[in-house]
Amino acid sequence: MRQVRTAFLSVLWLLLLLTDLRGADENRLQIGDPAPAWSNLRATDGKTWSAADFADSAVLVVCFTSNSCLYSQDYEDRMADFCRKYQNAPGGVTLLAINSSQKPSDSFEKMQERANEKKFPYLYLDDQDQSVARNWGAIFTPEFFVLNKQRNVIYIGAMDDQTMEDKVTKRHVEDAVDAALQGRLPEVTAVPARGCRIPFRRSKR
Repeated sequence: MRQVRTAFLSVLWLLLLLTDLRGADENRLQIGDPAPAWSNLRATDGKTWSAADFADSAVLVVCFTSNSCLYSQDYEDRMADFCRKYQNAPGGVTLLAINSSQKPSDSFEKMQERANEKKFPYLYLDDQDQSVARNWGAIFTPEFFVLNKQRNVIYIGAMDDQTMEDKVTKRHVEDAVDAALQGRLPEVTAVPARGCRIPFRRSKR
């Protein structure tokens, strides 16, 4: 009887997990799709930002991230290095970090503390209602979306090929950015992201 009850609870948990993820999966962006715009997201710099504010950038890189995910923390320095590498790129390359988690450790106040502590050279935006993550179909943190000048998606997934920085041999996001600056698609357009699942709030049906 205990084994039957355990099996039932396991199946029930899996069904609940899949239900929680449907809000993201059903809107999952594909390569070539136009990226949904957003407006008035507050950032840790004290301002609010919309997608239209970055229209002058030739390439826009959006990373869904969080304070609480250890994988995301591991990539903060790599993201800072990325910003420094492309700060003078022709046409402009902008990296944005978006936090869609509603955990207490991902509150806006905690985001501000993290941004100040790490001195992020990129904007850190609060997707409080999770609408951006849902509209884009983001699932993991960190998960990267690279957009070309037309704001079509040309790459989705992991920043590179290794979680350990000293073992990285392929930099997928950088390759995608370089391709976008040359007006073409990268050879690799999608690599599964590695990290923590975004804890979506269950939507009422």
